[in-house]
Amino acid sequence: MTKRYNPLEIEKKWQETWEKTGEFRAEDGDDGREKLFLAEMFPYPSGAGLHVGHVRNFSIVDALARYYRQRGFNVLRPFGYDTFGLPAENYAIKTGVSPKVATEKNIENFRKQLKRLGFAIDWSREINTSDPEYYRWTQWCFLQLFKKGLAERKESYQWWCPKDKTVLANEQVENGKCWRCGEAVEKKKMKQWFFKITEYADELLEEIDGLDWPEKIKTAQRNWIGRSEGALIKFKVQTKGAIEVFTTRPDTIFGATFLVLAPEHKMVKKLVNENTREEVEAYVKAALRKSEIERQENKEKTGVFTGSYATNPLTGEKIPVWVADYVLGGYGTGAIMAVPDGDERDREFAEKFGLPVVKLTKFPSEAELEKLGEKKVMYKMRDWLISRQRYWGCPIPIAYDKNGEPHAIPEDQLPVLLPDVEDFKPDESGRSALAKAKDWLKVEIDGEEMTRETDTLDGYACSSWYLWRYVSPRDKEAAWDSELIEKWAPTDVYCGGDHAVAHLLYIRFWAKFFADQGKLPFREPIKRLLYNGYINAPDGKKMSKSKGNVIDPLDVIDSGYGADTLRTYELFIGPYNEDAAWSTKAIGGVYRFLSRCYNLVEARSSSSANNEVVRHKTIKKVTEDIERASFNTAVAALMEFVNELYKTGASEEDLTVLGKLLKPFAPHLASEILSALEKDDTWPKFDEGKLVSDTVEVIVQVNGKLRAKLNVGAEMLEKEEELVRLALENENVRKFVPGEPKKTIFVAKARLVNLVV
Repeated sequence: MTKRYNPLEIEKKWQETWEKTGEFRAEDGDDGREKLFLAEMFPYPSGAGLHVGHVRNFSIVDALARYYRQRGFNVLRPFGYDTFGLPAENYAIKTGVSPKVATEKNIENFRKQLKRLGFAIDWSREINTSDPEYYRWTQWCFLQLFKKGLAERKESYQWWCPKDKTVLANEQVENGKCWRCGEAVEKKKMKQWFFKITEYADELLEEIDGLDWPEKIKTAQRNWIGRSEGALIKFKVQTKGAIEVFTTRPDTIFGATFLVLAPEHKMVKKLVNENTREEVEAYVKAALRKSEIERQENKEKTGVFTGSYATNPLTGEKIPVWVADYVLGGYGTGAIMAVPDGDERDREFAEKFGLPVVKLTKFPSEAELEKLGEKKVMYKMRDWLISRQRYWGCPIPIAYDKNGEPHAIPEDQLPVLLPDVEDFKPDESGRSALAKAKDWLKVEIDGEEMTRETDTLDGYACSSWYLWRYVSPRDKEAAWDSELIEKWAPTDVYCGGDHAVAHLLYIRFWAKFFADQGKLPFREPIKRLLYNGYINAPDGKKMSKSKGNVIDPLDVIDSGYGADTLRTYELFIGPYNEDAAWSTKAIGGVYRFLSRCYNLVEARSSSSANNEVVRHKTIKKVTEDIERASFNTAVAALMEFVNELYKTGASEEDLTVLGKLLKPFAPHLASEILSALEKDDTWPKFDEGKLVSDTVEVIVQVNGKLRAKLNVGAEMLEKEEELVRLALENENVRKFVPGEPKKTIFVAKARLVNLVV
């Protein structure tokens, strides 16, 4: 070791060593070790490269990968890039640089940054979604869904960006504008490809409870699926057919005083007359320019009368039919029976437009309810729109015959390669640049000349199966090797800070579908989900290139702090699942902590300090904190340990433990320490019998009543938060405190914890 802590020198040395030895390769063979498969949501490799927000996400995965390796696990920690999509294509349109060329350059930069950060990645499994050997199998996945009737083409209203000339998903429309270019969007009726995720709605919903995922993500998925039980009821409209409504409260039908249709409802055009047509058409046009979120959040109700009346099937009364944008075309039937006395939105609408409000004093009998209509379950979730009018995406493996009927491209013709083009812009009709590749468009299937689909797949399709490709990324015979899937999958830990709903729902859907086809041995693809918060700019604002507040990790490293400081700081900055603001002052403190670790070893002597108790407590604390992903408190415990060693002196055993515990956070420095001590990195074990020197009894009360007594180390009286945690973990206390207590009262002198519920 050198005299002064020099992170750049140490990190270069160990990165070169790891590269030579293939340190992080996972072993596919059976070597008797327990497996662990963990991954982060793979990034889009933009030209700007990684920023420190990415580093937090990747450092969480890396800390766990290294920890479990130290514990003797066979760890699979691969990496990949989500490379298709609008940014590369828009850049190509602007500059003329091929998306393929730009993407390869961006990946090269990302890889360089990742290696400088020293992440424990198995680089032999690196994947890229725009590699033909990858998207060949994305196309194969599409065909399996198509053959089973779960990929279908149908006409529907879609968000359309007139500038980018592409369809947008609901989540890509922000305040009525395209999330990429900022132009106002419009609704357009088009034929699009969908995956019928709704076929799996019940199972997707039912299995959420059993997932080891953050509760907020589980709640978001439940809300997105939005299951409702109710009935379908038909309201006849004289000479114009019937309007079918879905209601969760058919028992309130006596209070239904009008019907409301969504602006996109197919009956609207039939219901207008000469007096109402112009106003209704103008209203519908304006409503379809709003996003569904805007329509639902709009506090002021708007609407127009169609000019038609429907008949209440139970009372026989004529009730007016209105159009209003607070009713959504994609939920239920796109029509509701309005009951102002039973629904706040209906009451607001009735009061604004002077419609009758009938007090609910009468309810239908069971027999009347049965005659009204059939019982029905509805979902808020729609089928998954997956086609995009873009060049830079996975080509959809479909061709059309002379009658316009779709046919699957034979599997032996996969991949359907993206042709090289010079002009990446969509054509004037909105078709992708693929429509201009005349030779590519023609394909022969079963002796008949057909025309290829010019839409490409949404990037979510590419990212719905990549975890399984990681197990056999070079396989030319199958999307994934069935034996290796049995060994490695499902993924044990998955980490990300985005895509709380869509991606996570889609990957669950594909897992269930391929399990049904006998291709996967599990139905849930992810055992444990860690959902991390953002690293924001020092002013608390989200980092973005446009704001000029992005922090490049290589700038931090090359400033002298090094990768270990950056990684440790991002894990120490706060609970991993909460947002945190970057602090130059705080990162300096982490650098000083690592320098102190280095100096302890550099200045080591034959100290015989008896730090047995603090050593075992630190091992226990750091071990348990890593297991529960409390990385910030684990680093804090290491800082306390180092403070103790500076007071008492450090034995070789103390320093060995320090090096081993430090490795998940600062792997380069830890490797240097252990090398100097000539020690391996096996994770240390703690002895429960050596954890406590002096014990005290702490009384635990719930609402003032004695519920438990805890025997803890005397030093715990100075650690209120830790003591409360121990109290809440007590089996008897949990009987009386099922959730979080409203208030905690701690009296150190009285050795008392009182939980108020």
